Amino acid sequence: MKKITGLVLVILMTFVALPAKSQLKFGLEGGLNISSVHLNSDLLKADNVTGFQIGPMLETTIPLLGVGFDAAILYSQKGMDVKSATGTSTDVKTDYIDVPVNLKWKFGLPIVKAYLSAGPYVGFRVGGDKFWDVPGSVVGQVKAKNFSAGLNFGVGAELISHLQVGFNYGLGLTDNYSAEKVDLSAKNRGWSVTAAILF
Repeated sequence: MKKITGLVLVILMTFVALPAKSQLKFGLEGGLNISSVHLNSDLLKADNVTGFQIGPMLETTIPLLGVGFDAAILYSQKGMDVKSATGTSTDVKTDYIDVPVNLKWKFGLPIVKAYLSAGPYVGFRVGGDKFWDVPGSVVGQVKAKNFSAGLNFGVGAELISHLQVGFNYGLGLTDNYSAEKVDLSAKNRGWSVTAAILF
């Protein structure tokens, strides 16, 4: 028991000491969003729409372990292509300021490293229409909500410590849209292809 307690204390002291030597980088991240919305209703069908994201980011890594965090403030377009039961199609696009914070693990050679990341995000609606009419649908108007939150999962590669290319999946946990005439649960979901330059 004393050995286990001593090992735990050594590990904790290592985590306390190493952040002082951690590498802190700033950069710019951008990418393509392929997003849709998970609906709980058969009255509407949601297909993918494309958008973009861009904004500043920072990253800190503990060199010996390859473990760290990244965070960003991203202007991000999300939404869905809504199809009613009559076949009418309406593009619903909403602009957010997303703030993701991810735990990131890098591994590999100094020149080329792979990484895995995961963490929460929050988003605040800053643009796009607030209401959309879906012609031929019994749901009436679709309304965008002002706040969103969810989880990110990512995988990618880092080249020469300054360029990162990755794939991310965003799993929305909050309802991002409501409907005028039905009880609608609609959560943002989607993939993004990203690139970041770090300084």
